[in-house]
Amino acid sequence: MIYVQDKRLLLPDGRTLAYADNGNTSSLNVVLYLHGPFSVGDASRLPLILQIHKVHLVCPSLPGWGMSSPVSKSTQYASSIVSDMSFLLNHLHPERYNLKLHICAHSFGCVAAQILYGAPYISFPYGRCIAALILLDPLSPPRCHHDYWKFLSWQSYFLAGPPSRLFPFSFLTVVVKYAIGNRLQSSATAESFVRRTLITHVRESETEDIVNWKEDNGISDGDHERAVIRNAVYSVASTWQGFLELPQIYHSGWGGFCPDLLDDEHSRPPVTIITSNSGGGHTLAGMDSWLVGKYKNATLRIVEGRSNFSLLLCLDNVWREVFSKAAYA
Repeated sequence: MIYVQDKRLLLPDGRTLAYADNGNTSSLNVVLYLHGPFSVGDASRLPLILQIHKVHLVCPSLPGWGMSSPVSKSTQYASSIVSDMSFLLNHLHPERYNLKLHICAHSFGCVAAQILYGAPYISFPYGRCIAALILLDPLSPPRCHHDYWKFLSWQSYFLAGPPSRLFPFSFLTVVVKYAIGNRLQSSATAESFVRRTLITHVRESETEDIVNWKEDNGISDGDHERAVIRNAVYSVASTWQGFLELPQIYHSGWGGFCPDLLDDEHSRPPVTIITSNSGGGHTLAGMDSWLVGKYKNATLRIVEGRSNFSLLLCLDNVWREVFSKAAYA
């Protein structure tokens, strides 16, 4: 497997943004993918459906993960994300405001994705180009979803729920870092930990669909799992700041973002929320249904499978629908 990773972009404030990209770099169809915790921007696999439609896949590493610099102490997370992604897109597609930008994110990456979706166009000109927002097992903004904590897994409850706000200096994430840090020093030591926490069990009923999906996308058996393990190790090899700052970022206010306060123009691009029964650690009755009810143009997809592959299979189906509609737009 070719590992397409670690392009570096020097940002105006002197920080570094690591990113990967793949596909047709001159395409007007751009997919911006924002990863979840213990991962990095990885474009080594270009899904078959994106190849067919000659899409440019862009995968940045979020601040503090991999080789991307953390957000400056003097800058709000929302402002930094908007500035960083604007600079990246302008670097790759200079002032091409006729792009069709599809923002896709998983788990904690959905925080950054929703910030971009609602950002003022004066600070994020590419916001007018957004054609779709796709959120996999997303988080809701605690600023306006006051009952968010009721729907977190117990691990997320302590890391990002009310307890995280009671302890200063990222105390709980520091404790977790020391508990798991030695397990993420290499792929060999990380395998059991990552398989237990990031790669969920495949049900027997999913096996045939997964085998077919791997064949269609040219993925050998075990490639996906090895990539997840590799990215988890790489995500904290340089710095743990991305992980340590999870609670502060989640409770940072998201630049004032609330989905039900968006104007009609910002609400124009459709929002697709893909959720598994157990994959995100929260329930359909919680964050997912809250988000669907607050966005003016949202659709919910419930994945019955329990594995990471279930989300990927559903995502490929969503891409087929998105780009088939785009072809006739």
